[in-house]
Amino acid sequence: MGGEIKGLIKVWLSVLASLCYSYFIVSKIPKGKFRLLSLLPIFSLFVALPLFLSTAILSGITAFFITWLATFRLALFSFDLGPLSTGPPKSLLVFIAIACLPIKIKPNQQHPSRQDPHNPPRLPLNFAVKVLAFGVFIGFYQYKELVHPKIFLGLLCCQVFLSLEVLFRLCSALVRCTTGLEVEQPSDEPYLSTSLQDFWGRRWNLMVTNLLRQSVYKPVKSAAETVMSERWSPLPAVVATFLVSGLMHELLFYYVNRVSPSWEMTSFFVLHGVCLVVEVGVKSVFSGRWRLHWAASVPLTVGFVVATSFWLFFPPLIRAGADMRVMEEVKVLFEPMREKIPLLPLLNSTKEQFLLFDLSGRHK
Repeated sequence: MGGEIKGLIKVWLSVLASLCYSYFIVSKIPKGKFRLLSLLPIFSLFVALPLFLSTAILSGITAFFITWLATFRLALFSFDLGPLSTGPPKSLLVFIAIACLPIKIKPNQQHPSRQDPHNPPRLPLNFAVKVLAFGVFIGFYQYKELVHPKIFLGLLCCQVFLSLEVLFRLCSALVRCTTGLEVEQPSDEPYLSTSLQDFWGRRWNLMVTNLLRQSVYKPVKSAAETVMSERWSPLPAVVATFLVSGLMHELLFYYVNRVSPSWEMTSFFVLHGVCLVVEVGVKSVFSGRWRLHWAASVPLTVGFVVATSFWLFFPPLIRAGADMRVMEEVKVLFEPMREKIPLLPLLNSTKEQFLLFDLSGRHK
């Protein structure tokens, strides 16, 4: 583990040096192709750096922060677009935070409430509750061999959501403490989504959604408008956005487990992109005449997301053992707190009692 920590320090010193170069030198180059060319060595470096880490958690998080977020944001920065270019002049610390962390600085204006009669009532989960649930899921993960595979996949869905929530909230807290800036919430209760458009566009992982909207959706839409009507141009842009998201997820998974891609994750996102296009088309046909009540649309939407993730998203992770690698690494991180958290020894003791019995209920 000591070697991994040294590798992590070297990787992030390289990241900081690259972002300082972008802040002090690249920013002085006129926007456009010359600024983009000056960043190409940084892009190559950001693709290679996660390969210098061996643990699933550190390589996965580092790849997400720099290979995806920082690379895409710097690409937008090349043309004076995106969060690095908008707003008031930024200090070096703020520039670095915005470049590679999953945050979005709050604008000055207040956003109106999204609540309307067709949406489900808001059920905000306190962050402390999410952290507690995250810890409980980690504890129960050791029961994998005792749980039905479908139930286990459901728990895995919850674990992914909670893991991202904890990671994003910790990053938000770090930014608030170091810069004093307020950031927007990373997600908006995705388990209450009333449609795929609502889930992907306004609730789930809003940092990545906003980034893909600026870096993929808008350029593709503008290009499509040159060959088709404005009414239809969003359709290829939506599919292209989901395709890029799928490819980036395949790349992140490669960093975590170093196995060749099966393209199931890409298929998952392309499927959702196509279904979202169909959904938008159906909405335009029935606009103002018929709309599902949230009590029906929420289960349908969440059920579709969960079912397709069972089918395409999680199987390659489980086959490669990525989920178990992550959980083992989390257990190592939490091992020093083992005796201080009463729940963890209790879970281990309970598991041992379960394993004293075979499937017929007879004592071994």
